[in-house]
Amino acid sequence: MQPATLPLEVTAEELEALLESVREGLGEAGYQKLKAAIRTLGYLTELLRERRITFEGLRELLLSGAEVSTEKTQQVLKNAGIETQKKNQEKQNAPASPKPSRSGHGRHGVDAYRGAKKIKVPHPSLHSGDRCPGCGKGKVYALEVPGVLVRLVGQAPITGTVYELEKLRCNLCLEVFTAEAPAGVGEEKYDATSISMMALLKYGSGMPFYRLERLQEKLEIPLPASTQWGIMKETAEQLEPALEELIRQAAQGEVIYNDDTGMKVLVLDAPDRPERTGVFTSGIISTREGQRMALFFTGRQHAGENLADVLARRAADLAPPIQMCDALSRNLPKTLEVILGNCLAHGRRRFVKVAQNFPEPCRFVLETLAEIYHNDELTREQGMTPVQRLGFHQTHSAPMMEELQVWLTAQLQEKKAEPNSGLGQAISYLLNHWRELTLFLRQPAAPLDNNICERALKKVILHRKNALFYKSQNGAHVGDLFMSLIHTCELSHANPFDYLTQLQRHASELAESPRDWMPWNFSARLSQLDTAA
Repeated sequence: MQPATLPLEVTAEELEALLESVREGLGEAGYQKLKAAIRTLGYLTELLRERRITFEGLRELLLSGAEVSTEKTQQVLKNAGIETQKKNQEKQNAPASPKPSRSGHGRHGVDAYRGAKKIKVPHPSLHSGDRCPGCGKGKVYALEVPGVLVRLVGQAPITGTVYELEKLRCNLCLEVFTAEAPAGVGEEKYDATSISMMALLKYGSGMPFYRLERLQEKLEIPLPASTQWGIMKETAEQLEPALEELIRQAAQGEVIYNDDTGMKVLVLDAPDRPERTGVFTSGIISTREGQRMALFFTGRQHAGENLADVLARRAADLAPPIQMCDALSRNLPKTLEVILGNCLAHGRRRFVKVAQNFPEPCRFVLETLAEIYHNDELTREQGMTPVQRLGFHQTHSAPMMEELQVWLTAQLQEKKAEPNSGLGQAISYLLNHWRELTLFLRQPAAPLDNNICERALKKVILHRKNALFYKSQNGAHVGDLFMSLIHTCELSHANPFDYLTQLQRHASELAESPRDWMPWNFSARLSQLDTAA
């Protein structure tokens, strides 16, 4: 039996049209499943056409659900069929100390509901100082900790209120008298809080405009996708001073992390370099005086070029910053001086991928690096200064890293590992970038890895997964602005909803003094305004 031949060229539009023609017969559940499969096929076809994925990467992408995705050393070695062996035998023989329970597991306490409305309910019949109705002798008094009930209710993400203003008309002169709207209602249809919620859903949680439109329709409070975009575009223009100030302050950072990920923009401006066809979103995390700032830039530039644009605003009298990234050359600013460190997690991940094929050699590397990360965790738990942290690593981590370097070199020189094998390539990666990977042993405040930037880029990936693309360069800039402000709020432990709302309500003050309206100090500025009023 000859296999059926498929047409050589089938466009995504043709497949979508074919799917729509059989939608009724498939049912909604079957339609959604087949639609997802067609989009997955299109995504994989694009990756293969542009040669942006290897066979190993394709296998991981298609079979990721069947394998454990964790990279924890103990689980990786367990999957490889070997048990973890502690390098430090004293730790094995030491009595186990009870570990404190981790927060964030189980039920949430009342303190977690900081955004909930609080209503004080007095006792209906008793007051502080009254005679006790139980024993009839003592007096009752108020306790400092009240009883608590938490009740959660559902509502539309964007709720609405219809004010019916009574109208009266004179039967002789026909003049109409209309009741005034309640105080504080305002004339704008969309309140600042509704705009903040749209921004958080779209750029903070990855909900596309059309999906919010459908949800609002079901809840009978219509909000068209085109209206949402128009509001976001107008609001972004108001908030532009906040982004500019954030970029200026990020340029003065002491440690800067950067990386990028692919993005699709349907309509881009004419390229300065026509030979470059890729489109990227770069993520930059900058730390300065304990504050962490997030920036996102979408376009044809790589992460290093976007970082160079940011650092162009750096004060001339400042020393070069520490830059943490992976070893790709496109992450480096070509014309500016930095103290370069490479991501140790990237090097470690290469051994994770080949652990099942080379379990014993990988165990030595992974357990050594686990000890390094454990030492770094101790420096955070003990609140060490950057100089104290450097001394701690030089005392406890440097000997292990030197032993690891000797072992890695011996694997290749003594031909214990084939250079072209997965293990050999992982070893070569560490040795070729050893100086940058061990910056934390020579430079105060140098981080071990670039994980904080990779976590930030998950916002971009979530948006790409749900919305698929930006329509225009301006749309990408609006997304970058809101993602930068929202993620900086998260890094600063500020409420992004309150922050975006207050920026809109104080747009004139923001334009005059943007440095007073950063996520970490806007609350203090609001308190000053309230005091002055």
